Amino acid sequence: MELPLEEEDSTFTNISLSDDSEPPVPAAARGRAASPRPAVMNADMDAVEAENQVELEEKTRLINQVLELQHTLEDLSARVDAVKEENLKLKSENQVLGQYIENLMSASSVFQTTDTKSKRK
Repeated sequence: MELPLEEEDSTFTNISLSDDSEPPVPAAARGRAASPRPAVMNADMDAVEAENQVELEEKTRLINQVLELQHTLEDLSARVDAVKEENLKLKSENQVLGQYIENLMSASSVFQTTDTKSKRK
């Protein structure tokens, strides 16, 4: 008489009430070679495992690509922020220089506006 199968690490272990000469070996310790599955099932399972491995590699590649793009985006964002800050500094400096030049021009007689009516008289 056998007990129902118990699941262990996604494989099954048979537990028997009869007195066996050897104790049952856990499925994890048996490995693939001692698996009771027929060869056709093994081939199907190998194909599924190979497909899962390809999917896992693709997911890993995509995750790495996403992480790389995130780092690139962070770098570009930092660069944009630095350029914006530099742009604000330059605008401020340009305003100061523009005001300075305007003050110099107003103080110089060379740049004074001439009144054409007063010269004709």
